[in-house]
Amino acid sequence: MFENDIMVFIEQTDREIAPVSLELLGKARELAKPLGCKVLGVVLGSHVEPLCRTVCACGADAAILYEHQLLQPYMTEPYAHAMNAIIGKYKPQIVLFGATPIGRDLAPRLSARVHTGLTADCTGLEIDPETKNLMMTRPAFGGNIMATIICPEHRPQMATVRPGVMPRPQEDAKAKVNIVRPDMRLPSKCRNVRIIDVVKTVSERARIEDAKIIVSGGRGTEGKRGFDLLRELAAELGGTVAASRAAVDAGWIDKDRQVGQTGKTVRPTLYIACGISGAVQHLAGMDGSEIIVAINKDPNAPIFETADYGIVGDLFQVVPELVRQLKAENGK
Repeated sequence: MFENDIMVFIEQTDREIAPVSLELLGKARELAKPLGCKVLGVVLGSHVEPLCRTVCACGADAAILYEHQLLQPYMTEPYAHAMNAIIGKYKPQIVLFGATPIGRDLAPRLSARVHTGLTADCTGLEIDPETKNLMMTRPAFGGNIMATIICPEHRPQMATVRPGVMPRPQEDAKAKVNIVRPDMRLPSKCRNVRIIDVVKTVSERARIEDAKIIVSGGRGTEGKRGFDLLRELAAELGGTVAASRAAVDAGWIDKDRQVGQTGKTVRPTLYIACGISGAVQHLAGMDGSEIIVAINKDPNAPIFETADYGIVGDLFQVVPELVRQLKAENGK
C-alpha cells in the first residue's frame, strides 16, 4: 500500500501534538513533490485517534495509527519497538522526528535498529534534484559552519529537526481523514521500566519558541542592568526575553533563552534585537520573524540589513523611552 514514502513521527504528550510534528508535516509535503511520494504521519499512544484528523489536515496523505496502553505515556522501548515494526512494514525512504527530548531519545535507537544513519538537530531539509537524496543541513563546529549531510547508501534517511525552523502549515478543514491501522502486536516484555509517577511543574516563563513577542539582548546590554530594561519592555509588550550567544556565554541570562544556530529557532510576530550586532549564527535563529526591530548604536551593524525597522541609538536611552511611551499608551 505504501512504500518509499516520507514518514513523520507525530509526537504527542497528553494527547496534544507537539508543534514541531505539524511543522514537519508541512515540510514533508514539500519534499514529497520532487520525489512523487506520499506523506505518512505515525500516531502512537492510547486513545489518540482524534489526533489523526489534525495530522491529515496538516498535509499527511494517511495517518498510521497504533494504539496500546503501553504507549501512554511515552517510554523508550515500547515506542522504539512499535516504530521499528512500522518502518519495517511500510519501508519509507525518509523518516523525520522533532529534535525534542522525545525525538532525541527515540530517533538514534531506531537508526541503530534499522542500520541507517541519523542527522541530528537539522535546520534545513532539501531534495537533491539529481540524486533524489535528502540533503540534511545542520550547524557544525559550534555553529561556525553549516554542514549538509547525505545518506546515499542506506534507507531510510533519518533526521531530527529543530522546532521552529519550518513554518507550520495551514490546516485544511476539508482534508480527507485516512487512517491506517497496522496489524501488529506490542509484546509486554518490550517494557523494561515502569513509570510510578509523573510530576508536572508549571514554568513561570514562557518558552521562547512559543512567544509571539520577543525582546532579545546581546553583548550591548552589558549585563544585568541591560536585561532588567529588556524585561521591563517585554512586560509592557506582553512578550518574553531572549538573548544572543554572547550574552549567554557571559552568564547574563540562562541558556534556554538563547536564539541562534547553537540555541533555539524562533518565529515571533515581533522580534526586538537590542545591542545585537547580527552575526549569521544569531540571524539563523530569528530571521523567520514577521517583524524585526533592531536597536544598536553602531549604524553599520549587520543586524540593520535584516531588520524591518532600525533605531540607531544607545539602548540604555532608547529602551526606557519606549517603556515610557508604552506605559503612557496603556494609561499607566
